Amino acid sequence: MKTMMYTLFISLVGLSGLIYTSSEKPIKPATVAKNKDSFKSWKASPAGVEFQLWEASPTGKKVHAGAMKINRAIRGNAELTGVVTSLRLPEGSSLGFGIMVNIQGDQYILAFGGETDDEFDALRNLQVNDKIIIKSHHVSKAPKYAFAILSPSYVTQGAKLVYKRVQVKGGC
Repeated sequence: MKTMMYTLFISLVGLSGLIYTSSEKPIKPATVAKNKDSFKSWKASPAGVEFQLWEASPTGKKVHAGAMKINRAIRGNAELTGVVTSLRLPEGSSLGFGIMVNIQGDQYILAFGGETDDEFDALRNLQVNDKIIIKSHHVSKAPKYAFAILSPSYVTQGAKLVYKRVQVKGGC
């Protein structure tokens, strides 16, 4: 009886393995050459040319320098001390909810994105000139803005947690 059960179980496992492997097609990862080619084609596109012109401008250089200064701290997983300078983003911005902060003498946009309004209640209590501690996971730049854009992981004021980013389920 035992040998019959083992035989049935092994044949079932083998059969399901065959079905599983035959139904999936192998996916080839993007090669480095393809990535380089797509980057070259983007640089030649109107959007790429516009971005390169912006990067070469005085505003673009200033934003890039600020982004690099903060990027070192972000890669080092450091907490950044900032001072709230404005409770509103620049006119015409489309980053969702955010505030302006001064970190190490440079202005940055602290963009919180499109989370629910309930998550921003503690942030709405912040005032101009409040000192906050920021831990960020990403810094970016865009020609539309004259400031580097920080995506915070969390923000504290004193010992009080003011904001914590919600991890995307199923993401990295």
